[in-house]
Amino acid sequence: MPLSRDAEHVLELLWIRQREKIQPPYLPQLEASFTNEAVRELKEAGLIRQANGELLLTDEGEKAAKLALRRRRLAERLLVDLLKTADSILDEAACSIEHALYEGLEEAVCTLLGHPRFCPHGGEIPPGKCCEEARKAGIRLIVPLSEMKPNEEGHIAYIQSADTIVMQKLMAMGVLPGEPIRLIRCFPSFVFEVHHTQYAVDTAVADCIYVRLKAD
Repeated sequence: MPLSRDAEHVLELLWIRQREKIQPPYLPQLEASFTNEAVRELKEAGLIRQANGELLLTDEGEKAAKLALRRRRLAERLLVDLLKTADSILDEAACSIEHALYEGLEEAVCTLLGHPRFCPHGGEIPPGKCCEEARKAGIRLIVPLSEMKPNEEGHIAYIQSADTIVMQKLMAMGVLPGEPIRLIRCFPSFVFEVHHTQYAVDTAVADCIYVRLKAD
């Protein structure tokens, strides 16, 4: 039987609190779902347990929490990358879409987006079966600049860095989502071109720039 929306939110909340350093802006939305009914539902389903006064995820609860977070974060990427949704309505819209992504549709969205690794808030998107199959097949849709080959082209999908200085540096270069980019060389530094201007960055910065590769 599918979990209620509040129950899924509690699973996400417990996972984020116990396993992640990043605190997403929608955390209050998840906290508002922390009701006695939701907790009881999760206990009866065997997804959480209580130990020393603290609620913990069971093994099955971890699997359910990762799946809920995966759908949430894929919804965020869909809204930001393809639908260009404004930040002011992103959290509410992502919440609505999250609960509409069932098995199969979720993998279709993930494939469409190029199996992204991070959500717009910097949280890791748990990989699904489709991500593993794409990796084994050598399918490359969205990759870090550091994994591109010389003369490969594409468009910047997103930037992922917790370092505000790095983010400011890239923004000043004009390295922004949607912009065309071409890798010129990768040694001794990564030299790339954006709007006919060339820049050189080290591996750490090149790891932060995710590119949707141009189709052959």
